[in-house]
Amino acid sequence: MEWSRILTQVLGELVAPTTAAYALAAIGLNLHFGYTGLLNMGQAGFMLLGAYGFAIASMHGASVVVALLVAIACGAVFAAILGIPTLKLRGDYLAIVTISAAEIIRMVGRSTMFDDWTGGSSGLRGDQFTAGFQALSPLPDGRTTVGPLTYLNNGFDSWWLRLVAWGVVALAVVFVLLVTRSPWGRVLKGIREDEDAVRALGKNVFAYKMQALMLGGVMGAVAGVLYTLPRSVQPDGMGRSMTFFVWTVLLLGGAATLFGPVLGSMLFFALYMLLRAGMRVALPDGFISATQIEQVGGMLVGVTLMALVIFRPQGILGNRKELAFDVR
Repeated sequence: MEWSRILTQVLGELVAPTTAAYALAAIGLNLHFGYTGLLNMGQAGFMLLGAYGFAIASMHGASVVVALLVAIACGAVFAAILGIPTLKLRGDYLAIVTISAAEIIRMVGRSTMFDDWTGGSSGLRGDQFTAGFQALSPLPDGRTTVGPLTYLNNGFDSWWLRLVAWGVVALAVVFVLLVTRSPWGRVLKGIREDEDAVRALGKNVFAYKMQALMLGGVMGAVAGVLYTLPRSVQPDGMGRSMTFFVWTVLLLGGAATLFGPVLGSMLFFALYMLLRAGMRVALPDGFISATQIEQVGGMLVGVTLMALVIFRPQGILGNRKELAFDVR
């Protein structure tokens, strides 16, 4: 019975809103790194800004559509601020700037200076900004069972939220499919391979990089909204570890692939849940604490990421020739 419950939890992780949020964030990162070759190490910063933009706008009376537009604008402006001074330089400068900027956003969010807006280190409770989103649900109140999964139709952890989250992911996949098969997308791939050659053909490499950075950043901002809808906005919960997990999701599924981020997110969270829950059941009582189980799980994620980069950098669905960092 215990293992049956664990397998049900693992199945639930496959369709969880958090899994969808990470998939969307990885799709945005895929536009940056997989298709354009931009080393964005601060995707969590885009997600946190989008979450704050949506939450603060909602708390001040904005509709869901307006609040979402505010979140999108936050992601786009943040990308422009990062990109203007760095996109004409080597890619590693962008990596340094993005990881630093994401930390600045987190520290500003938890600062007491902006308590009235961000809630400081305590963050913003979900019931302060999710009422408008919940009011849009066409589903009746109550619970619905699909196979072994049973959830409320409406609420913080509901079928309504799952439908919206995965619907947004599906739209993002279609969008990436269309743009990467367009002439614009082919220019991005050319920049990833040899930006000097693309520049020699008369293309404005800086403009294309900025467009890719802004589009991926907007997806990250919307992912931040999806991530916080079933919980709250917590700056310390959206820091370096979040970016680390998004990179793991992308590399697991495969960079420069259409469905790699989605597959990577589903596999990552299902296996992560199986690992943590399995250790709680399999290990003797008192052998390891719950906190230590979480820490061991994090260490194993790090080992997995290193093994992916070393032994299969293209991921499950990827093509080794597509990777800009694979020089062999």
